[in-house]
This record gives sequence, C-alpha cells and structure tokens, in this order.
Amino acid sequence: MKSYCIHLIRHGLTEANLNGEYIGSTDVELSAEGVVRLQNLKSKFTYPKADKVYSSPLIRCKDTARILYPSEEIAIEKGLAECDFGEWEGRKAEDLKNDKSFLAWLDNSEKAPPKGGESLKDFSTRVLSTFENIVEDAIKTDCKDTAIITHGGVIMTLLAAYGVPRAKFYEWIVNNGCGYSIRVMPSLWMRQKVGEVYAKIPSDLTRENNEESMYILDLVREASNKVFGNDSN
Repeated sequence: MKSYCIHLIRHGLTEANLNGEYIGSTDVELSAEGVVRLQNLKSKFTYPKADKVYSSPLIRCKDTARILYPSEEIAIEKGLAECDFGEWEGRKAEDLKNDKSFLAWLDNSEKAPPKGGESLKDFSTRVLSTFENIVEDAIKTDCKDTAIITHGGVIMTLLAAYGVPRAKFYEWIVNNGCGYSIRVMPSLWMRQKVGEVYAKIPSDLTRENNEESMYILDLVREASNKVFGNDSN
C-alpha cells in the first residue's frame, strides 16, 4: 500500500533554549554551540532524505534546514512558526512566578492566552491546518519524503493530534536537532487523519549507551524544566 513519510525536525539549539526563556515569535539565531552540534549530529548520524523541505519562517529553523539539507530548496511556511508568547517573550518562568495571568495560563492555557500573544486555540488551528495542507500536497504530488523544520511546540501539537501510537502533548517533547518520522497512508489519512510515528530522527542517535544522545537529552530536559517545570519530563 502506498504511503508518504513526513519528517518533523526541531531547530538547533539557541541560547534562549539553554536559559529556559519563552521564545516563540522572537526571531533568535542558533547559538554557536547549536550550529556545531547540528553539524556534529549530521556527520555522525543519519537524517532522512527529503524530496521537499519546509521550514518555519524564523531564522533558527531556516538555518537548521540549510545545515541539514544544503542541496534542497527550502519552502518557507509561516504556519509552521512557534506560538507567540506575547508579553512573556524572552522571559523565564521564574521571572513570571508572581504574574497572575501567567499562573492562570499554566493552569489552563486554553482559557488564558498569553498577554498580547496567541491563544492555544488559534495556535493549534494554524499549525494543524498547515500540516494537513502539506500532507495533502505530498499525496497529490506523490512526494515520498517531506522534511519539516519547525519548533518544539509545533511538533508536540502535531504528534498529539495525529500521531499513532497515541500520546499526550508533553510525551512528544523532542531534543534540538531531533524529531520524529510519520508514515501517512492516504486511505487512513482521509478517514481518520492519523499517521504512524515509526522512527526517531536521527534514526541511529538513540543506540544503546550513546553518550552524545544522553548529553543532548540532558540539555533538553534541563531547558524544559526551566520553562515548564518537572512535569514536562
């Protein structure tokens, strides 16, 4: 049965990631360490091939796409941008611990959007609609492998909505420069809008006792804890 592969890859490391800052719409660059780490990942491990590459319009994603897929044309898709955190952009959870609106957002992000930012409903609608268009284009044009370079929040939203096996939003947390591959079968997609999450990216990064993998995982856990708290592990 014919199927199509969509490869979701998170951008490389930024200073904001390490600092635990809320960075959504702010256009920060990859850190020097982030560039080197991406280059090392690419040289040591295997990234999926891509017949077409999409990227969020933010520079951290565009530069990641150019590092991982230097020979491919990059299609910029604004719907793949991270959530806009409004007045909380560039701030840490610790800095906002006494902000009542921030605490209300943590308690129920669906009913308490960031000040001046994007509501969870608007963000999810934008991201899901964009992804569905990409999948439908892949099927229509018979594009076997599509790479999407985007953000952690986008990837978690997409996999929580469409990924099989089913898992909650924070269970899909992903390291910088890493991601997941989804296999879409047209008949199943048309009926149920689901895809099989069949591999991690890079495919051989998680081999047993790999020190590089453990180091990156520790970094992403540390940054995520700073932003979201220990429940995000």
